[in-house]
Amino acid sequence: MAGSNTFLRPPGARSEKEFLSRCLQCGQCAQVCIFDCIKMRRGFNFFMAGTPEIDPKVAPCYLCMRCSEICPSDALHDIDIYDVRMGFAELDRTKCTTWTEGLLCRSCYERCPIKWKAMILERGEYPVITDECAGCGLCEHVCPADAIVVIPTRFQNKKRGPKGGA
Repeated sequence: MAGSNTFLRPPGARSEKEFLSRCLQCGQCAQVCIFDCIKMRRGFNFFMAGTPEIDPKVAPCYLCMRCSEICPSDALHDIDIYDVRMGFAELDRTKCTTWTEGLLCRSCYERCPIKWKAMILERGEYPVITDECAGCGLCEHVCPADAIVVIPTRFQNKKRGPKGGA
């Protein structure tokens, strides 16, 4: 993970530039994470090493919101769960077994902490990701077909296109 740029910042993280200028690299966010999803970044980059990151493939964020409550520098500001934007999940319909093979999977839908808002079912069975997506990575983590990937907020364009996938 230390070499990867696809990591997520914890919920409530400010813009990357502001986050890096505020983060004290104290590790309190990782200490209070009851799901052990926040890890402290390693490496030789003085500004990045020691900052919190989440790899949804290994351990997604469950949006318990403890990290944003404890941050002493306000690098993670305390926000409502419905305002979290760690990233945005993108569904590749060409890989999704529900979309391609008609198999009723619903793994992503069932695990979404903001279901009925961030993840909906088109016609009652086909998963679709909406603009309400928090980017927590739970859907990416549980997808058996690897049809979902979360793009961190710092890599997204200001304007996003349709959210259902290809």
